[in-house]
Formats: sequence, C-alpha cells, structure tokens
Amino acid sequence: MANDMAEFPVRRATLWQDAVRLLLLLDAAAKPVDADAPEVPVGAVGVVYTQVRLQKLDFWVRNPDYLANELLNDYEADPESPGLVDEAARILAGQEPDLRRFPMLRHRFGAFEELDNALAVLVEKGLARKRHRLGGERIIQHNYYLLEQGRTTAAGLVSEAPALQWYLERTRMVVNLVDGVGGTQIKDRQYLQRDYAGTPIGSYIPAITEQVRARLEALRPSDAPGQARFAAVPQ
Repeated sequence: MANDMAEFPVRRATLWQDAVRLLLLLDAAAKPVDADAPEVPVGAVGVVYTQVRLQKLDFWVRNPDYLANELLNDYEADPESPGLVDEAARILAGQEPDLRRFPMLRHRFGAFEELDNALAVLVEKGLARKRHRLGGERIIQHNYYLLEQGRTTAAGLVSEAPALQWYLERTRMVVNLVDGVGGTQIKDRQYLQRDYAGTPIGSYIPAITEQVRARLEALRPSDAPGQARFAAVPQ
C-alpha cells in the first residue's frame, strides 16, 4: 500500500545518527557472550539475539510518545510501581516527541527499518558484527555482537559529544522496560497499541502524542509520589 505522507512529515535520520543510535542501543541491550562459542566473533563482549528484538527496541527509542504510553501501561498494571507517570510526563512535557521522532514503516512483523547501512559503519570501524543462524538452507536468526572496541567507543561518545546523553539514557530506559523479554513478546506488546496495529503494511506508523498526553492527564490525579524507576532524562 502507498504511504499516507500527508498525515505527518516523515523525518529521516542521517547515516551517522543511525549508526550512533544503533551502537548505543547495542551497548545498552547486549547480554554477555560465551567467548569460547564458535559462532562468537573475536573480541565480542555482548550480543543482542534476533533482529526482531533490536528493531522493536529501536522503535521505542525513535518514538518517544509510544514509549511514554508503555510507561503508562506499566503504571496501570502496577500502580505501586514508583515514578512511571513522572517519567511519562517528562517525555511528553516538551518537544521531545516531535524533535526525537524518526518514524518507522509497519511491515508484516511490525515496525521495521533496514539496519544494514548503519551496521556497516559499525562493522567497518571494528565496533560490531552480525552473525546468521541457519536452519537448513535459510537464515532463521540474525544476532548482533558488540565488540570490545564498540563498548569503549560507546562509553567515550557522550564525553566527546554531551548532546548524545539523551540517547544513552533513552536506550537504557527502553531496555529496562522489557529486560529479559524476548523479541517476539515485545512485538506482541507493541501490537496491543491500536494505532500501531492498525497502520497499513508499508505505511509509516503515526504519532500518538496527543492521545498519550490526554491519557497522562487522566491518570495524574491518582498518581502517588515516588522515586523514578528509570533514569531521568534532561529536557
């Protein structure tokens, strides 16, 4: 289906922005590896299993309004969990949902954008690697490995460019939201959002900022003060 481009402007990240975001997301999401396993690249310090998981985490980094909505979902599921409404309010308070938004297309398995160009930058610099898992004669899984130099570079990026602090904090927040949850479960969770699920295949998933702001205002009166569950993100 053709994209409905008239509903909202589609912002595109530069290749550098995509590569930096992907590196920081890998650093936040990577789990320890067995360095002796034959499929693990030399120098790997962490791995993100499956493209589905990486794509779905990236969607929440790139769409702050959907992330705020998930925080409110968690609050409604557990009102005693501290700080969730405050975190959602911080995300929605300013222009972040517009300034940080980079829309993704909806494909058959949800939000998707080709990662190979950004990953190629990281591979060329010796920061990351991708490995395939085969089932018979076809690829059944993509795994993304963070190399030691990638972890070192990720740690130094914010020191060299303080403006990247937002990405550091946000990738960690997104990973913390679904820590220990597999990619398919994250995909299923995202499909529970009506606007996301209702987007035609091949179209950009639309913003839901105003709906989430209205939801936030409805929930605020019953919110109890408490320490934030996630690291605060400066506006």
